[in-house]
Amino acid sequence: METTQPPLIDPSEVSEGREVQVRPRGRLVLAPRSGLYTLLILAVALAAGAYSLRQYGIFSCQASEYGSDGYLGYCGATSYGDYDHGAIWFDLEPATFAAAANAGVLFIGNSRTVFAFSSNATADWFSSLSENYYLLGFTHFENYTFEAPLLRKLRPKAKAYVINIDTFFERAATEPGRTVMGDESARTHYQEKRQWQRIHKAICTTFTAVCGNHEAIFRLRSTGAWLVTGGRFTSEPVSYDEDIDQNKLASYTALGKEFLPGLNTDRACTILTIVPTVKTDMGTARAIAVALGLKLVAPEPPGLVTFDHYHLDRKSAQRWSAAFLEEAGPQIQKCLSQEPESHVAMSGTNLRTTN
Repeated sequence: METTQPPLIDPSEVSEGREVQVRPRGRLVLAPRSGLYTLLILAVALAAGAYSLRQYGIFSCQASEYGSDGYLGYCGATSYGDYDHGAIWFDLEPATFAAAANAGVLFIGNSRTVFAFSSNATADWFSSLSENYYLLGFTHFENYTFEAPLLRKLRPKAKAYVINIDTFFERAATEPGRTVMGDESARTHYQEKRQWQRIHKAICTTFTAVCGNHEAIFRLRSTGAWLVTGGRFTSEPVSYDEDIDQNKLASYTALGKEFLPGLNTDRACTILTIVPTVKTDMGTARAIAVALGLKLVAPEPPGLVTFDHYHLDRKSAQRWSAAFLEEAGPQIQKCLSQEPESHVAMSGTNLRTTN
């Protein structure tokens, strides 16, 4: 309810018998104050919104690696996080979807897979053959519960697969994988994330000081390679565990026998590997490869280092991927020279998942 003060009357006018001039008060004072209050509220709201975007949203990450071929696959902020899963699952990045579907060689697995093969050694090796490849790995220790359904959507034309079996045959779905496959609102949410990238790129490439320095992972649409910026990490040397986890061996072997026949390649063109990390599960990986009847290519160059306890740093990735391609290269070249198999199997039940 609006309140007004009594009108202002000059006592001298009353005593002299003159006509009293009544001067209303209050309204003319409240109007300017009300407008100022509204402006203050708007300013506070805008400042709070800007702070939230800078602290918790996409503007907490830099935009230095977009280039002409990249998009922001992950920003380590609580209100942004993963974009990569939805970008490919919902075909929000058509060039990425097409590159993965048409690649001659598909590398599949978790984030360690992509960091290990995002190297000049990999790019130069395939360039020398004029062949296309794609690094179809994801964050959050992604596994076959997401990548098997994704392959059904892609219907890839790959003539060879490289599978990093490290965590690949885990039965539990990851949070982003479960979201994009089962949440009806996920498409809209990921479309919004895509739209924010245009604004982020425009502002943060011009005014870098405005944006934060959280970890950001950019994916190249043409090859799937990753570029990481920001974040603070502590490195640790690679190490190996030669023990065999019998439970993991049994579980991975069973799921592998269900998954592998669905790939549209000769068995000799499915190559297993395990990317080095801290306490690399090498003994179990060798046992799984033997049980599946597939070759394991897992070189162990000395002096490898992770940049964050989990993933190979750039120099180590360059050395390791070069060693991998030196060993696996002849077989990959042989597979690339063959005619592709029928794609009927790719849409069959062999790529089902077991939860």
